[in-house]
Amino acid sequence: MSKYTIWHNPRCSKSRQTLALLQDAGVDVEVRLYLQSPPSSDEVKDITKALGVSLIDTLRTGEKAFKDAGLSKSSTEVQLLEAVYKHPILIERPIVIHEDRAIIGRPPEAVKALL
Repeated sequence: MSKYTIWHNPRCSKSRQTLALLQDAGVDVEVRLYLQSPPSSDEVKDITKALGVSLIDTLRTGEKAFKDAGLSKSSTEVQLLEAVYKHPILIERPIVIHEDRAIIGRPPEAVKALL
């Protein structure tokens, strides 16, 4: 059985619910606390590709850090990637990765498509 990875924030109820859903399904889950271990630019690019969306669609644009960094929906990918590394709180959560696919767990049931 191949491993699932969740980019997890234990303070987020949706993230906790998604992790519980994966555990209840009996899959092998690696928990990555992405706020303590921010993803590299390459990892963010890979996730964006696996999600099949643009980088801006993986970000929490309502976060204070987004506005404080002077970002907007028209910011360049380089600007967004730099901000994500400095402020990983900007990453939408949770993200579940399995092989070459990924899903944002909002709602948590969305991850069932990966099971």
